[in-house]
Amino acid sequence: MSGAEIVDAWLAEHTADLVQWRRHIHANPELSRAEFATTEFVSGWLTKAGLSWEVLPGGTGLICDLGPSDGPRIALRADMDALPMQEFTGLSFASTVPGVSHACGHDAHTTVLLGTALALAEAEDRLPVGVRLVFQPAEEVMPGGALDVVAAGAMRGVDRIFALHCDPRLEVGKVGMRTGAITSAADTVELVLDSPGGHTSRPHLTSDLVYAIGTVITGLPGLLSRRVDPRTSTVMVWGAVSAGKAPNAIPQTGMLTGTVRTGDHATWLLLEPLVREIVDSLLAPTGVRYQLNYKRGVPPVVNDPTSALMFENAVLALGPDALADTPQSGGGEDFSWYLEEAPGAMGRLGVWSGTGDQLDLHQPTFDIDERALAVGVRTLTNLILQAPAPGEGK
Repeated sequence: MSGAEIVDAWLAEHTADLVQWRRHIHANPELSRAEFATTEFVSGWLTKAGLSWEVLPGGTGLICDLGPSDGPRIALRADMDALPMQEFTGLSFASTVPGVSHACGHDAHTTVLLGTALALAEAEDRLPVGVRLVFQPAEEVMPGGALDVVAAGAMRGVDRIFALHCDPRLEVGKVGMRTGAITSAADTVELVLDSPGGHTSRPHLTSDLVYAIGTVITGLPGLLSRRVDPRTSTVMVWGAVSAGKAPNAIPQTGMLTGTVRTGDHATWLLLEPLVREIVDSLLAPTGVRYQLNYKRGVPPVVNDPTSALMFENAVLALGPDALADTPQSGGGEDFSWYLEEAPGAMGRLGVWSGTGDQLDLHQPTFDIDERALAVGVRTLTNLILQAPAPGEGK
């Protein structure tokens, strides 16, 4: 039997297991860096398959190698953590942990990679390249658990890395791919302002903090849009503002928080000094003092052309209609940190049933069509089985 036939046979026998595994993980979600039971669940199944694994230094997440030990190595990554969000799906296997749920589909990601591991283990002597499975903790917290994984050496010897992410806007059976940026960099801006305060009848005798806040609220996003190439999809949006309580008193303190996002890696590197320059120029005439806390998040995920083509071929092997185009997202994903170490690509796994509402990620009613689990396994196994062996080129 060929490697592909072995995977098909494995799926025919174990598709119901994929559903059971996903429901178990879904019902028992764990927050970032607390994925102990999930790690134990995954490692237990890897052990049953005869695979060796290594838990990451933080005690959650693990890596597992299989296939040839010399030559090229491809990494496949799944994130494992849940969100601090109450679930309202009403499912029989809904979260049993109050205030915690897999509303971003990481239960599906973990299940797909676990299924991929066990299917590839059946065909290990037929793998053209080495494989590194990365079960990653703490994707949901900035700047992301991927940094911990990289620091632990998980990318040493890796030539390319791939991942799938649930897409509730894409119908089950389809996988989205694009070359270039597929997610955005996401940074946080926190601006704390203070002034002597005073009476609203005498603003000329003090520094008008609320006026200063208003200047930055409109000025920073506006000026950024004139200082940055609009083709980079850079956007600044405020999420929270607070200052004062009395209508006739100029407050002494105030705060603004928001995010700045871009789809361009080079622009991301320039944003912090540019934001600082603009804020300083806007507030200097007001006399209001300020402290700017700029927190860099994650770079954009940028799919390189070769990796994107490999991904497209893996999807087309599912069927001629399986491949879908997909737009760039304004959201951030810490898979981008792996791409600082090696080229790779992230695809979007269709999880919408094709009927009913298309629920968004991070909604308390989010759920998936579980037929997508087998599609995910086939996609990732195809990536490995179709990879060029040493001497065949790239």
